[in-house]
Amino acid sequence: MTAPARIVSGMRPTGRLHLGHLLGTLRTWRELQAAHECFFFVADWHALTTDYDRSGGVAENVVEMVIDWLASGIDPERATIFVQSAIPEHAELHLLLSMITPLGWLERVPTYKEMQQQLTGRDLSTYGFLGYPVLQAADILMYRAAKVPVGADQVPHVELTREIARRFNHVFGEVFPEPQALLAAAPRIPGLDGRKMSKSYNNAVFLGEDAAAVNAKLSRMMTDPRRARRRDPGDPDDCPAYTLHRIYCTREELEYTAHGCRTATIGCLECKQIMIARAEAELGPIRERRHALAARPDDVRDVIVRGNRRAKAVAEETMATVRRVVGLGAPL
Repeated sequence: MTAPARIVSGMRPTGRLHLGHLLGTLRTWRELQAAHECFFFVADWHALTTDYDRSGGVAENVVEMVIDWLASGIDPERATIFVQSAIPEHAELHLLLSMITPLGWLERVPTYKEMQQQLTGRDLSTYGFLGYPVLQAADILMYRAAKVPVGADQVPHVELTREIARRFNHVFGEVFPEPQALLAAAPRIPGLDGRKMSKSYNNAVFLGEDAAAVNAKLSRMMTDPRRARRRDPGDPDDCPAYTLHRIYCTREELEYTAHGCRTATIGCLECKQIMIARAEAELGPIRERRHALAARPDDVRDVIVRGNRRAKAVAEETMATVRRVVGLGAPL
């Protein structure tokens, strides 16, 4: 019998998780853990690449984020949940991979210049920022991942990881498989104002919010601007809120709301209430589990400790091989 493919994915602990994280990432992880050997890690070192001078809340965010993961259905009995900085082997492999990675490879990563343009007011003139794709490669290759679930914007990072693995294997011998990008099927999740849902845009629906807050936020979510009045017809294809309808609603509900929008026989609020009811059916149980987990932080920390232990065992095995082929760590 063929062993299940190993999956590696991580998330930076930058604050509370929201509906975009759930629909864009956590649902995918939940499906993958049912059929694959999964390693899901809190990328706390990665959080420092753009915010090294704002690290005060990272440790607290680690626990809060794992609570969100567990509440959303990530199962520590099926997946290894761990914290990147608890496995120092990641830093060692990052160092060794940086020795063989050409500078030009890093400078051509599309997100390098894009983030420099977008993240104004941050000090991005550091090796940590330039070299974070190498750290990302170390995170992936450490566990000899076969597949890495990513969005389209992260595909170049997986391709760089493949190139680094190929170069390492050419120089030192076959150690690392070349991982494949696993494109997530989830669409771009719009926020309340139509832009991508993000905490920094203040347009997010957070996983821990109560039902009243979820209802209030989604009720005022941006719709087709042509529907300035109740009697004005609109087009669901131009309605940011309708993206959530397509995710949550039944075919019959989609047909009803699309027809009602185009003919102005229903108002936007009535239309959104159908979607909100469906979203709340998923968010309600997550909220309850999150509340219960937050009341037992020691249990959450125990999940992390056990995951760290499993991850470290794999990392130690990998690094023993890496040190041997590189020619390091021989007895004195």
